[in-house]
Amino acid sequence: MATLPNPLPSLASSGLDLPPGSLVDATLDGPWHEPLLWYADGPAAPRDWTALRTAGRRLGLLPVLVNGGSHGQWPEEWDLCPDSTTYPGDHDADEVLAGYWTDYADDEVGEVGEADDGSERSAGSWPGLAPTPQEAGEDPDEAAAGLAGVITADPDSWLGGARMALVPARRSADIPATIGWSGPVNHENDVARLCAVLRSWEDRYDARVVVLGFDTMIVSVGRPPTTPEEARALAAEHYAFCPDNIDQSPPYDLGAYAEKHVLDQEVWSFWWD
Repeated sequence: MATLPNPLPSLASSGLDLPPGSLVDATLDGPWHEPLLWYADGPAAPRDWTALRTAGRRLGLLPVLVNGGSHGQWPEEWDLCPDSTTYPGDHDADEVLAGYWTDYADDEVGEVGEADDGSERSAGSWPGLAPTPQEAGEDPDEAAAGLAGVITADPDSWLGGARMALVPARRSADIPATIGWSGPVNHENDVARLCAVLRSWEDRYDARVVVLGFDTMIVSVGRPPTTPEEARALAAEHYAFCPDNIDQSPPYDLGAYAEKHVLDQEVWSFWWD
């Protein structure tokens, strides 16, 4: 994967005011040639996200919360695979999602309709990318900071104890690819392809990656769909991106998922079995 210069090796002399933490170079195939991320030794406080984003961005570092989950699996145990990760910019989001849809979603389609070229679209065909919502939303970075603040303010939630991390990435959507995250490996073993979709969601929905766990991701959304039609169209993308969200979560129905988890929702959660 093409990368920018990595500031993590010189983090100690960077001038950043960081809490105690660790640099991670552990991968599935042994130590990587340079650190992949830094993360704190203890739980994040509500203001940490904004502080680290402001300070880290000048060095080319972006924040993300990391979650150890119920099994206490922190990034050293995530089976990171940077060696098998390509570059998100080399992939097209529409093509990526269309391929997943063909593989996984033949029974999860909407109504038969007309394709862009005027031909009749079969019930099982990929409906294409959802349109960008017309209404302006919240500033995407403020939305991400707000979500991070809510998560870190509640130590008793299922995300209680999440820790701040810094990743050398230019945009939020690239964070999983930069570290070679393998959370979706049973769905896709090159996470850069999913990051191409995240880039598209950044552009259309002002999305930001806020939390990563061993096999979970939480995204803030500055401009969510505001009509049932928009939500249903985007739900198809969510299904292709992460089929387990629907196939293994009640009510196991794409329409109900669109209404409950997409329409007007400023937080999207994904998990891969």
